Amino acid sequence: MENWITDFMNEYGYMGIMFLIALENIFPPIPSEVILTFGGFMTTTSSLNIVGVVISSTAGSVFGAIVLYIIGLQLDVARLEKIVERWGTFLRITRKDIHKADEWFDKYGPWTVFFCRFIPVIRSLISIPAGMSNMKIPVFLFFTTIGTFIWNIVLILLGASIGDSWDIIVKYMDIYSNVVYVLLFILLIVAAFLYIKKKK
Repeated sequence: MENWITDFMNEYGYMGIMFLIALENIFPPIPSEVILTFGGFMTTTSSLNIVGVVISSTAGSVFGAIVLYIIGLQLDVARLEKIVERWGTFLRITRKDIHKADEWFDKYGPWTVFFCRFIPVIRSLISIPAGMSNMKIPVFLFFTTIGTFIWNIVLILLGASIGDSWDIIVKYMDIYSNVVYVLLFILLIVAAFLYIKKKK
């Protein structure tokens, strides 16, 4: 996949970067780390510049986030309640749980969106619960854009500074991703344990 991504970016430049990043947001398995670090490297070997790569990648990220946000809007609380009515006993979820989660996201959602933009895979998927909670679109766009901009510019600058060794960053990002996933898994287990304990 890496070869296809780099070939596509070489051929289509800024538009290719924007398209791939938008696609990465909608289909998270596509690695943004490859796109961004190679985009940074391309600023040292082509007519592309850092500002253009940052703008095009950020625009692609925001577009992809909006698509997932719209999907989230279709899965609002009312629809989730219908799902709970049918499967709630099996899932051990009640209407009250849904409303609590919705209230929590209303309170902490904007910062959750911001910080999740730094977590691979989740950085894209967080747009769905934002839509589900009907987060105000200006607030969603603000925190999504700021978080995305920081993530993009860091990886692009790293790619530009390391040059043709840009793939080293991708390897380190894989390690970072694995560490984050382990920590999230532990937090999930702890949260589930506390939830079950509270229920009892």
